[in-house]
Amino acid sequence: MTRAQELKAHIWPRDENDFYVEPAWVSKRLFEVELFVEEIWDPACGFGTIVQSARDLGHSAFGSDIVNRGIGGVGVMDFFDHKEAPIANIVTNPPFNIAPAFALHALKIARLKVAIIFPTARLNAAHWLHDTPLARVWLITPRPSMPPGRMIAGGQKAQGGKMDYCWLIFEQGYSGPSLGWMRRDL
Repeated sequence: MTRAQELKAHIWPRDENDFYVEPAWVSKRLFEVELFVEEIWDPACGFGTIVQSARDLGHSAFGSDIVNRGIGGVGVMDFFDHKEAPIANIVTNPPFNIAPAFALHALKIARLKVAIIFPTARLNAAHWLHDTPLARVWLITPRPSMPPGRMIAGGQKAQGGKMDYCWLIFEQGYSGPSLGWMRRDL
């Protein structure tokens, strides 16, 4: 195997719906360091990792997705069609190709907090953040591997992450973010 082949070992074709799966520790750590009161909705829940992590730590949580991924009790809906009564909190791993629009829509319908996973390399150019109630940025370490969902569904193990990610935490009415590191292990 050549060095070029090794480097391409974890480069997959882009998923049609930007469906990438975060390891459970990423959301577990979020719920250990961030206080959430009332219900949590993940509108891009995929396999339900965030919903399950929230429930495991005693939160009331539910999920939906644009596609039925075979998870019981999950509604199928387009997040942008939700314009009804506000929800308390939204916590999600959004499709990165539309993450700004996803976050801004979430801020219109969340009463308390919005938390989204976001590629850290995109922060410097994320001008859409300027007029938001961004409260905190949690850098996720070590680097998580977030392969396309089809790879996980096919039985492949996530490993060898090549991108850095963070949690963007928005709080309604907040002004002025802080930056911190969120490590997998305490």
